[in-house]
Amino acid sequence: MARKDSKPALNKPAPKLSPLSIVILAAGRGTRMQSDLPKVMQPLAGAPLLSHVLELASQLEPAMTHVVYGHGAQQVREYFAQARVQWALQSEQLGTGHALLQAMPAVPDYHRLLVLYGDVPLLRIETLRALIAAAGERSLALLSAAPADGTGYGRIVRDARGAVRRIVEERDATARERSIREVNSGVLLAPAALLRQWLGKLRARNTQREYYLTDVVALALKARTRVIAVSAEDASEVQGVNDRLQLAEAEAEYRRRRARALMSQGVTLIDPARLDVRGEVSVGRDVLLDVNVVLHGPVHLADRVRIGPNCVLSHASVGPDTVVHANCVIQNAEIGASCQIGPFTRLRPQTLLADGVHLGNFVEVKNSVIGADSKANHLSYVGDSELGSGVNVGAGTITCNYDGANKFRTQIGSGAFIGSGSMLVAPVKIGDGATIGAGSTITRDAPADKLTLARSRQVTIEQWERPSKSPRKP
Repeated sequence: MARKDSKPALNKPAPKLSPLSIVILAAGRGTRMQSDLPKVMQPLAGAPLLSHVLELASQLEPAMTHVVYGHGAQQVREYFAQARVQWALQSEQLGTGHALLQAMPAVPDYHRLLVLYGDVPLLRIETLRALIAAAGERSLALLSAAPADGTGYGRIVRDARGAVRRIVEERDATARERSIREVNSGVLLAPAALLRQWLGKLRARNTQREYYLTDVVALALKARTRVIAVSAEDASEVQGVNDRLQLAEAEAEYRRRRARALMSQGVTLIDPARLDVRGEVSVGRDVLLDVNVVLHGPVHLADRVRIGPNCVLSHASVGPDTVVHANCVIQNAEIGASCQIGPFTRLRPQTLLADGVHLGNFVEVKNSVIGADSKANHLSYVGDSELGSGVNVGAGTITCNYDGANKFRTQIGSGAFIGSGSMLVAPVKIGDGATIGAGSTITRDAPADKLTLARSRQVTIEQWERPSKSPRKP
């Protein structure tokens, strides 16, 4: 008979897993890139390849992330100076096993160790969590895939019962082994203490005279450690980037993923293949994006926002019911609700538009606040300015904010009307309800509710003749 204080087995807490450390191997030269940039610094969706891997690693909340770096060491360290990682230098590239050894002194034996690669940027967090769950505490777990073309990858060799027996690198494989579809991604997870032992036994007995990390599989099997291979559902996840073609393929896959994600949130994409999303993007309901839109996050598009073709939005927020027409560039700007922007409008940093603002063809705004229902519909520049509500800025108006050394501000009161072709020479204030006559150059404050003109007297010279070119000498 069970004791009264005994509890059913189902109530026992789940065993606590040992801490997770992550090592990212990022020391490769990337010779096939034909570039002065280190391979892991090549851009994908506007950020270095290594940035994507570091972001993925952070989602797993490891105890520590280590980066093994080598080629272009100073450039890599400087770019990622704020990253919360431990750095390990591989001064001589002698293979993946040798690279991992450089980080091992900083990895505790009681940790589980996940190995990622700085040039494999498309892994999904769900895939890595599945790998970690399958591995448990004592297994060596490999991430595999079955791409249509396995060129360049090591093949996973299984026995008749389907158990993993070894991994053979392509350059060392026989013709029969090269026909195997299941390939090794290089990503693996194992107890750190066991990995340390296996790494110490690696030998460079291959055509490249390198220490292959994949050789730990045979050492694990010899030590009777369970070896499992978890297959990624999408082979594109394990795609490495070694040359410009593979970089372009990774970029295309990244775009496809981001487009699908937006459509799953209810966004209408006129052509999903012609959308480029870089960074964080949040959307409301019934957003529409036309072709060739570039979103460089963080970008927020509220309900019913419509973005026309060939627009670039970077670090921007767009309020509900706003329409951004074709060929606009918006950078570090906040746009209110029910605005009409463009076509061919440029909003530069520190621009704030209130609700109902209209900005039209070839209007540029920089470091300015424009009040509700104000308009600048044609060929104007508004810089370092504050406009009240209901202001009408005529075509060809310029706020002359720069004297060659310093910037000055222009203030335009609510309800003011600025005539076409006006020059407002800052610092200057235009009062509420003021009217500035077309073609004026305003250098002093204009009072509220008055008409202010600043034009030279029009003169016609009766006897004037237009100069003509002298005839050419024969």
